[in-house]
Amino acid sequence: MGAANKTLLLILLLFSDLFVCEILAEGVTKEEAKQLRDEVREMFYHAFDGYMKHAFPHDELKPLSCGGEDTLGGYALTLIDSLDTLALLGDRERFSTSVEWIGKNLRFDINKTVSIFETTIRILGGLLSAHLIASDYNTGMRIPSYEDELLHLAEDLARRMLPAFDTPTGIPFGSVNLMHGVDENESKITSTAGGGTLTLEFGMLSRLTNDPIFEEVTKNAVLGLWARRSRINLVGAHIDVFSGEWTQKDAGIGTSIDSFYEYLLKAYILFGDEEYLFIFQEAYRAAMLYLHNDPWYVEVNMNSAALVWPLFNSLQAFWPGLQVLAGDIEPAIRTHAAFFSVWKRYGFTPEGFNLATFKVQQGQKSYPLRPELIESTYWLYKATRNPRFLDAGRDMLASLQYAARCTCGYCHISDVEFHQQEDHMESFFLAETVKYLWLLFDLAAGPDNLVENGPYQYIFSTEGHLLPVTPQVSLVSEHCSYLGAYCRSSSSRHETYFSDAARDSAATNTSESFTNTNSNTLSRSDSRKSRSSGLIKGYCPGLTHGQRYGISYVASDDSPEEESSSTKQAAVVQNSSTILVVSNQSSDSPSSDADGDHHDNHHEPGEDQSAPQLDNETSQIIDVTNEEEV
Repeated sequence: MGAANKTLLLILLLFSDLFVCEILAEGVTKEEAKQLRDEVREMFYHAFDGYMKHAFPHDELKPLSCGGEDTLGGYALTLIDSLDTLALLGDRERFSTSVEWIGKNLRFDINKTVSIFETTIRILGGLLSAHLIASDYNTGMRIPSYEDELLHLAEDLARRMLPAFDTPTGIPFGSVNLMHGVDENESKITSTAGGGTLTLEFGMLSRLTNDPIFEEVTKNAVLGLWARRSRINLVGAHIDVFSGEWTQKDAGIGTSIDSFYEYLLKAYILFGDEEYLFIFQEAYRAAMLYLHNDPWYVEVNMNSAALVWPLFNSLQAFWPGLQVLAGDIEPAIRTHAAFFSVWKRYGFTPEGFNLATFKVQQGQKSYPLRPELIESTYWLYKATRNPRFLDAGRDMLASLQYAARCTCGYCHISDVEFHQQEDHMESFFLAETVKYLWLLFDLAAGPDNLVENGPYQYIFSTEGHLLPVTPQVSLVSEHCSYLGAYCRSSSSRHETYFSDAARDSAATNTSESFTNTNSNTLSRSDSRKSRSSGLIKGYCPGLTHGQRYGISYVASDDSPEEESSSTKQAAVVQNSSTILVVSNQSSDSPSSDADGDHHDNHHEPGEDQSAPQLDNETSQIIDVTNEEEV
């Protein structure tokens, strides 16, 4: 190599960061973001219209043959899963028409055995999200003729699933017959995600109906799983709901476990139940200590932490987005870059990618239009405004348009190496994949949608459904006085269960705060002692409309002394999005292993045994509307 070439190479190396910044800065422009947003909108309608024309009222579309198939219960699954996407796109006509049809025609008194997990996140979540939009003038999508039909359907469906929770452990069966309950031959084995990813939907239903049973059974399921964690705070993949014995002890953040972690943090943010936060802190710390092989994540034995499977599973791709919600941005950026490198290699992420061989795992070559990597891309752009994530979104959109688009919709890719199409389109393509892509580019173009500019902040369910964080939902345990609330009563006290994790954390946690981009804040400080709930069902003094939706805050007169109203701040809920940063907690003594196994902690040679530490004294907030890169 000549001297001139060497000099040029040295300059390129020295100033590579500057060049990269220039390239990124000249990436997706605001005008191009608008064009990409419109392209995603067209993508949605190509698939949605294909479903309505060729598959409705079957569950899902067969996009190659332009037919329909019933994959869950035979009750228009894709339409229900798409409702809040229609609302997000501002399509009042189709949203209203769809809600009206569902209210008049959908029934659940059918002899069908359905998955508790899939029915909850797709059907129950879709009904509740659409109800909350259709019934509220503040969303701009209020349907004048709507009379809570979707809420009544959601309650009916949830009651039909309650028999599944009648187990010795409280962890539900995986399936239930909607007419006859649990079959006597039903398997007693269920996944951790299947038992631990029900809290948002069932909890929201309890808050809307004032019937605590739905929230109680799903929280009991989470506590049942967490009580059976290993000595190092890891959970396995599958468990016997009768004996409580783990039948598959592989711990990871992907298949069969993923959304268990997700719903711990999101249930805390949505409902304000601190026990979920305490469990999340310990579970997250253990995951980062034993599963994180920066920037990848592996599967290990839940008891010994011995490596089981060096595999990138496509469902792991939700993790960077969850880390954004937890405020742990740096590892999220690194992991996203690693996961996206797999997408760049094949045009999609295969279901499994072997980290030992850096090749697609045999038998796991498909891409079923999953949203997880796109979801994390949206959250990271929202938090950092780094244009690299817009570039990633543009690449993912191009892959879908080039290889997955087919006659009547978008096809599964059966082999990411050869881009072979398969005649199936999951309902979550319209509920999540397209939704997160559209939100990403709309955010860059200058957001004009319900999530970014609406009256509330929203939590997305694991199916991408919109659940608003309103005082009506979130402040029940904070003496929020509204008609029909569960109210504090000094004469009625009931002990609440606190796990060991919650009790240990109570000694070190002292405060947390919620902040938005304006000066208005909602802050909460308490001693975090194990206290009784004192909640009774009743008719409390009603709030005004403004108070109910966050204009002001009302504390009850009989508040306990340690939670006097003087410690509560008046709050105005703004539509600026904020990210909660939670603290990692460490336990001085390991918890007992529920299944009786005793193993020493295992670390690979040279492995860093220290978990990433977040500031334990001061909670921080990342303002996701800030234009500067984190």
